[in-house]
Amino acid sequence: MNIEELKRVLPLGYPYLLIDRVLLRSEEEAVAQKCVTINEPYFQGHFRPPFPSIMPGTMILEGMAQTAGLLLGEGKLAVLAEVERARFRRPVVPGDRLTFKARVLRRRGPVLQAQVQAEVEGEPAAEAILTLVVRDAEKAC
Repeated sequence: MNIEELKRVLPLGYPYLLIDRVLLRSEEEAVAQKCVTINEPYFQGHFRPPFPSIMPGTMILEGMAQTAGLLLGEGKLAVLAEVERARFRRPVVPGDRLTFKARVLRRRGPVLQAQVQAEVEGEPAAEAILTLVVRDAEKAC
């Protein structure tokens, strides 16, 4: 799935879309990537020199949530409702390629619970269990 197809599935745009490419998408799992560059808007103020540029954990969680959102049908809006057992294992810095993985744990009505992970070159960067509440995009307002 390229970026144009991705924008049709997730109702997000710059600078909030945190996925560059989708490698796998099925009803039960999704795998997506984000190429982290120094040009990301959050690097301008997250840590100032002399500290290194580190991607904020909230942005990593959002990328994982967006990947979980791929587990839904098109035309759906998923709102992040709960974060459980979030763990951050390593810093993510410019030049890293983040791979987000999401797997369905439970679906019940408008609620989706997913196990999510973020990795850099196979090394765990973050993990969590996320609960998304699904809404019809047309009725979201």
